[in-house]
Amino acid sequence: MFEKLFALDGKTTVVTGGNGYLGSSVARALAEFGATVVVADLQKRELEHERMHAIPCDVSDTDSIRSLFREADAAFGRIDVLVNCATYGAGYGTLGTVERMSDEDWRKGLDGAAGTVFRCTREVIPYMEKVGRGNIINFASMYGVVSPDPSIYGDSGANNPANYGAGKAAVLQFTRYCAAHLAGKGIRVNSVTPGPFPNPHTQQNEPFLEKLAKKTMLGRGGTAEEIAGPVVFLASDASSYMTGANIVVDGGWTAW
Repeated sequence: MFEKLFALDGKTTVVTGGNGYLGSSVARALAEFGATVVVADLQKRELEHERMHAIPCDVSDTDSIRSLFREADAAFGRIDVLVNCATYGAGYGTLGTVERMSDEDWRKGLDGAAGTVFRCTREVIPYMEKVGRGNIINFASMYGVVSPDPSIYGDSGANNPANYGAGKAAVLQFTRYCAAHLAGKGIRVNSVTPGPFPNPHTQQNEPFLEKLAKKTMLGRGGTAEEIAGPVVFLASDASSYMTGANIVVDGGWTAW
């Protein structure tokens, strides 16, 4: 009985941002646990598993999202799980402070964090209703829970703008709202909140990484594989009695 709780055989899962640093690890893990995985992303890359299938999608565009779900449903006959991992931002750098950020950057950053989740959730509901059940997993962020500590960023160039955290806080509330309002349709909605997961291919500022690591109880940043386990758990029947929940994966950052 228990060995089958995490099995995803027969489930079609759509992962937006599935070619990103965290998204690609999530997509592969879901495939290895038996799911058919639709990797929805603007960027193309070689897929790592025979059960992974690419469908291009621009999550800033509703028509592109609708096309994604139509194509996935036509190809695989159902959509069981949606992982809202894709995000985009604006307002980074010297013009990203509260006193200097433009209206355009503010709106774009909020949309990239929260609008993407809203649009994809809205458009997938009819497909999950057709199946009779569904499962939505949203990616939030520790910066939707706590503020970035300005002292660790300095001149690293990795400063996190206010619109990102505000948008990710909105994702957490939207998760709870959808959990309450979609439960009657048999759709569960939960979120994961990653802490520091620096991409080793793009973030190589060692002094900054050392400061980042010291903010966690475990004394290090996370690796992409360490976010995949909680997502597999939420996608599987092992979490069948969970909705409206948020799993924090941050090495203890937000707990002290």
